[in-house]
Amino acid sequence: MASVNAMDGVSETQTGTGSDKKPADEADLLTVPDGWKEAPFTKEDNPRGMLEESSFATLFPKYREAYLKDCWPLVEKALGEQYVKASLDLIEGSMTVCTTKKTFDPYIIIRARDLIKLLARSVPFEQAVRILQDDVACDIIKIGTLVRNRERFVKRRQRLIGPKGSTLKALELLTNCYVMVQGNTVSALGPFNGLKEVRKVVMDTMKNIHPIYNIKTLMIKRELSKDPELRVQNWERFLPKFRHKNLTKRKEPRKKSVKKEYTPFPPQQPDSQVDKELASGEFFLRESVKKRAKMAEIKVKQAEALTKKQEQRKKAFIPPKEKPLLKKTKAPVEGKLDIEAIKAKVKKAKTKKLGAPPVSPAPPVTSSTNKKKKTKGKS
Repeated sequence: MASVNAMDGVSETQTGTGSDKKPADEADLLTVPDGWKEAPFTKEDNPRGMLEESSFATLFPKYREAYLKDCWPLVEKALGEQYVKASLDLIEGSMTVCTTKKTFDPYIIIRARDLIKLLARSVPFEQAVRILQDDVACDIIKIGTLVRNRERFVKRRQRLIGPKGSTLKALELLTNCYVMVQGNTVSALGPFNGLKEVRKVVMDTMKNIHPIYNIKTLMIKRELSKDPELRVQNWERFLPKFRHKNLTKRKEPRKKSVKKEYTPFPPQQPDSQVDKELASGEFFLRESVKKRAKMAEIKVKQAEALTKKQEQRKKAFIPPKEKPLLKKTKAPVEGKLDIEAIKAKVKKAKTKKLGAPPVSPAPPVTSSTNKKKKTKGKS
């Protein structure tokens, strides 16, 4: 009641007519000022301590035994400052934390439980000890059961890490969180807003959405949050939208089963053989007449089957239809062939040899030589 009255008094002073101050906006009252931190929980807040003892235990894998054995004195020292007792059992492979009579913070046992969980999930002590701070939380995301195929799971987990851990480093810088991918879990450590973004990126990556889309979104959000005018506006027009490109269409079955409408009444019973005979009048005939009718039906069926067999046998003797022969049409002669030109080409081809230089033509015979030959012939 005192707090309510105090709040009423504050509201009266702010909205009173005699005061010179302007009434504060609702948006200013709801927004948290930059750099504001909640006051730490001290021993003065709970001087009498805890009435009951609380404890938590967790198992750790065999390969973490050597590291935990080395760093356990540091763990005991960090938890001892908060009056929490820690014990390491190497035989059973478990870590246990429990409160003492001097423990004054009721929530510190939950933080101690998260500390030993992170140490079991291969998070180094330097990072895991940050969980004891008030503004730091942790989230252990189980990804082992999200993908059935083991090879596909390994590929998507490697996609989350990126080449040489570049994707994971970018995610850590944008969310201010420490992220550790180990086995079938992803351990994240940092502020609450960052843990929410890390979980979204990890789950989308396991659903075959590349982490680069979410990293681009986080980068755009960081730049938009710097502008005070855009803080109140909707950011959907600036953010990238992911669309599946390789949508495989499911093959439809050949026979589609159509579901019948549900009716509370059962289907009508089929007619029995006696009912059919009663309807046709055969029931009242004699046995000899019935036998004759059956024999007549059998003979008709035999005759039909025999005709079908004969037709199939005759098909083998039917000659196939021959295709008509195409008449050869002579190509029309456009013009007369130059026989002398063809002869000249043939003579030139005979004189040429493959790979040899072309034969030089013989020198022309002059008229003077012809005259000398004639004179010699006369003499």
